[in-house]
Parts: sequence; structure tokens; C-alpha cells
Amino acid sequence: MRKYELTDETTTIDGCTLHRIRALRDFGDVKAGDLGGFVENETNLSYRGDCWIANNALVWDDALVCDNARVCDNAQVCDSALVYSDARVRGDAQVCDSARVYGDAQVCDSARVYGDAQVYGDARIRGNAAVCGDAQVCGDAQVCGDAVVKDQSDIVSIGLIGSGDDTTAFYRTKNGTVAVSCGCFFGNMDEFENAVHETHFGTIYEKQYNAAIAFAKVYFNIEDTAHE
Repeated sequence: MRKYELTDETTTIDGCTLHRIRALRDFGDVKAGDLGGFVENETNLSYRGDCWIANNALVWDDALVCDNARVCDNAQVCDSALVYSDARVRGDAQVCDSARVYGDAQVCDSARVYGDAQVYGDARIRGNAAVCGDAQVCGDAQVCGDAVVKDQSDIVSIGLIGSGDDTTAFYRTKNGTVAVSCGCFFGNMDEFENAVHETHFGTIYEKQYNAAIAFAKVYFNIEDTAHE
């Protein structure tokens, strides 16, 4: 049973004409008559599940949004990209090429996922981060800031550790440094070490985080000058 139709309101991108969609029936939190985002044709948004394209989001080419996934705000999904399960793509985020975003993953802000990259589980890609190539970001790892994860050698996730049983992710950035994301913390390696010392000094959590930091330094071949 059809759940939406194409309206006469259009927009153009990359030479493609996209039509705004309108819901034909109630599903999820969408009501009949609600206007959604834009698609090139009805193969871009599945009739099954509660999936929806909202606001001014754009989905075109052979891209597909299905299951209970949502694409909203000003997000763009194109080429042969797939967004499915309960995934969310929002903000000014872009998912393109043959990328896959699924599970409960979220791609937001101005982040980009492209190439053959996969983002899944409870992973969060945000800020100006880019995940591309054959890279996979999963679990509850967060990749943010100016991260550039081109393949699996550009990221290492360690968890669940620390006071919040979080995954601590270490990854490369656009300027070649290594950034750290853990819970609500985001910063460079030195900042993370300082935060661990100030917050967890003398506890088992300090030992866990310091072990993770030591491993990450070996993994990324970072010289440890802390005791020189």
C-alpha cells in the first residue's frame, strides 16, 4: 500500500529533478497529508516500515531509505547509498557513493559518509567528520570534529571501559593528528590524558583509560614523551 505521493513542488540538484513528497496515510509519527523532503522517484523511499524523508532533505539517484530510517533537515543521500534499519541522517550530513548507514547509527551536522564506508550499531558521525573508503565505524563509537577515517587503520575503538562503560575511539584528523572521543569528551590525546588524570586520578578508571591511551600511541606510532 502506497504511503506517500510525489507532489508538483520540485527542486533540482546535479541535473536531477526531485519532487517533494506527501504522506497518504498515518505511519509512525507521520500523519496523512504531512509534507516531507524530496526524492527523484518512488524507488528512493520504501513503502514498508516507518521510514521517512523530512524537511528539505534530498534523496536521489539509486539511493534508498528503508525500514524505519529517517533522513531529515538538509541532509542528502545519493548515488547507491543505503540508509536503513533505525538509522538517522540529519543536519547538513551527506551519505553517498556505495556507503551504508544502518542499525541505530546517526550521521549529523556536516559529516560525510562515502565510498564503501559503513556506519552501524550505535555509532555517531558528527561535526565535519568524514568516513570513507572501506572504513567501518560501529558499536557506540563516536567520530566527530575534523576526523578523516579512510580505512580501518585510521581508527581504533576500545571498550567498554571507564566510568560510563563507553567506547573510547581514537582516530586520525584532517591535519594528521589523532583525536579522541569518549562519552561527552572530544579532544586531542594530550587533552584526554589530562582529563583522565583530573577526573579519575587514583581509580581503576584511570588505569583503564591510561591503558587505552598507551595502546593507541603504539597503534598510531605516536612517540610518548610524557616521561622524558
